[in-house]
Amino acid sequence: MNLIRYTYPRTSSLVPAFGRSPWSGLETEINRLFETAVDEFASPAFEHRFPVDLYEDEGNTYVRAELPGLTREDINIEMVNGYLSLNGNRKVTDDDGKVTETISLNRSIAIPETVQVEKVGATFENGVLTVTLPKREEVKPKKVTVEIK
Repeated sequence: MNLIRYTYPRTSSLVPAFGRSPWSGLETEINRLFETAVDEFASPAFEHRFPVDLYEDEGNTYVRAELPGLTREDINIEMVNGYLSLNGNRKVTDDDGKVTETISLNRSIAIPETVQVEKVGATFENGVLTVTLPKREEVKPKKVTVEIK
């Protein structure tokens, strides 16, 4: 826990000067205190999560994650009950090359029902993991030409 010294605002700062609201300092202070409190409690839960990018085209949904320092053998991908689970283990070594610590990285993403689970594929190149989630045929947009008579 970090202790932060609080100083009371001077009365001269409460007088609106140059169009400044007397509440702006209070709002800033409350935001800072809230962010500090939330960071203290939330950081351990999200410490070993990594960011992912989600995007789609007409036929597929893609999940992209940057995992530098990992190899294909360090990564495990599973589809369970509508969730895509990405897991990886990063080994931390000392100067002698001995493994001193293993950090477990994980991320779970809810996958829509429109995905063909049996056709999910993944590639891993240069530290970038791309998981391809193909959409079902009935979900893909279809173009129908109508003949004019």
